[in-house]
Parts: sequence; C-alpha cells; structure tokens
Amino acid sequence: MKRFPRRRFLFPLMLVPILLAVTGLVYWLWNTVLVAVAPLRPVTYWQAMGLLVLSRILFGGMRFGRPGNRPGWGGPPWREKWRSMSEEERETFKAEWRKRHHS
Repeated sequence: MKRFPRRRFLFPLMLVPILLAVTGLVYWLWNTVLVAVAPLRPVTYWQAMGLLVLSRILFGGMRFGRPGNRPGWGGPPWREKWRSMSEEERETFKAEWRKRHHS
C-alpha cells in the first residue's frame, strides 16, 4: 500500500460498483436459471442483493480477503513443523510414516 497510496481510496469506490454488478448477476441467474428448473418465484433486484448478503453471512462469514491472510488460517498445523525440518529429519519422518502406514 505504500507504493500505491491512491489504492486505499479507490477500493471503497470500486466496492459499490462491484456489489451492484454481482447483485445484477445473482438477480439474472436466479430469474433465468432457478425459476426455469425449480418451483421458485422470481426475485427483485433488492431481494437478490439480500440473498447475496445473506449467503455471505451464512457461508462466508463477515471477513474479507484470502483465508491465508487471516490469523489461524495458515493451513494444517503440521505444515510449519514440516518447513522447519531439515532434509534428514524429513527423510526420517517419511521412513517412519511408511513403516507405520504401508506395512
């Protein structure tokens, strides 16, 4: 962000058009696809936005960004231990794993 300080101001300005476009996409998909294949009624644009927000709350949580950038989302707990092992320790671990699980 230090190299591009204007991005800090552009992000909120771009968030609104992106939300409106994604809402339009949800509105269009719901009314063209779901109404045709399931016994559902068409929705209005604002109902589509409500569905989008509701699905974000229910399935995505209220955090934004990639999961890898969040604390506690660094992947499996063994990954950091594996990265800190030397090649010799890794080979010993692999041999022990094979002995336990492939015999």
